[in-house]
Amino acid sequence: MGNEPVLFALGASRVFGEAVAERLGVGLSPMEERDFEDGEFKQRPLTSVRGRDIYAMSSLYGEAGASAADKLLRLLMFIGALKDSGAARVTAVTPYLCFSRKDRRTKPRDPVATRYVGQLFEAMRADALMTVDVHNIAAFENAFRIETIPLDAHALFARHLTALIGDAPVAVVSPDLGGEKRAELFRQRLERMLKRPVAKAFMDKTRSEGRVTGDIFAGDVDGRVAIILDDLIAGGGTVARAATACRAHGAARTFVAATHGVFAAAAPDILQKAPIDRVMITDSVQLRTGDATAGALKERLEIVPLAPLFAEAIRRRRDNSSITQLLAEGP
Repeated sequence: MGNEPVLFALGASRVFGEAVAERLGVGLSPMEERDFEDGEFKQRPLTSVRGRDIYAMSSLYGEAGASAADKLLRLLMFIGALKDSGAARVTAVTPYLCFSRKDRRTKPRDPVATRYVGQLFEAMRADALMTVDVHNIAAFENAFRIETIPLDAHALFARHLTALIGDAPVAVVSPDLGGEKRAELFRQRLERMLKRPVAKAFMDKTRSEGRVTGDIFAGDVDGRVAIILDDLIAGGGTVARAATACRAHGAARTFVAATHGVFAAAAPDILQKAPIDRVMITDSVQLRTGDATAGALKERLEIVPLAPLFAEAIRRRRDNSSITQLLAEGP
């Protein structure tokens, strides 16, 4: 058997799992996924996992017929079945990790959902969790007492954007103060790749009970390609506000790079009308055929695959080599 990882992919994540497995030169291991008439279910591996290094892949976004909570419970119970069957090490691979946006108390008696999710994985005896671009990496790492392997899509985005930018002057824009550190690290990466200065800008944003306020804009985007960087797009209002502000301050073009294209019901109309030249997302959330946001954006939407990043992270973990270096250089 050697030390090759054993890969399983649950539900709608099978396409992603097959892409990861192909890059690793292995096949997805067979499993049973069975739904019962009363809404209950079971999953089990159909091959021996005793003493093996297991990667259970499931992107935990909600979709029609499968909520984020439903996918989370299925993954947790499958991890439990793997550990009961003698797996030596089980790593949960969740390109999109649900409930990670609620990582602190902003109102009295608020839940801290990230910590609760961490406790659930710990209770099921998961050994590690690998994900990409969580909302707040410090909160994520502090919430989990098991090993955490946080990846980011910055190298993938930067590689695609440098070809689009050409020789034009550039600015990286954070659409809110909470994402300023993320944007600054990305700006520094672009400077190294482009070998020229990259400006920066940010917007003020306050969200309370679903209402977003704040119109302060600071930074230099005049005559530049403005790259708005965020971890996800849900309703689309945050990036639309930022794009409008960039154009009002003289930006020549506006690009959006956001890892998770969650795309709530309001997103197609908001993004279609926004002054955005291109929206770049990953496939952490699988868009269905005929997705309304894809239809609204048409050729302005570009999807960057994550399988190369996750496959290389799994390979390096197997070989005990540097994942930090992977994030610096890209897959």
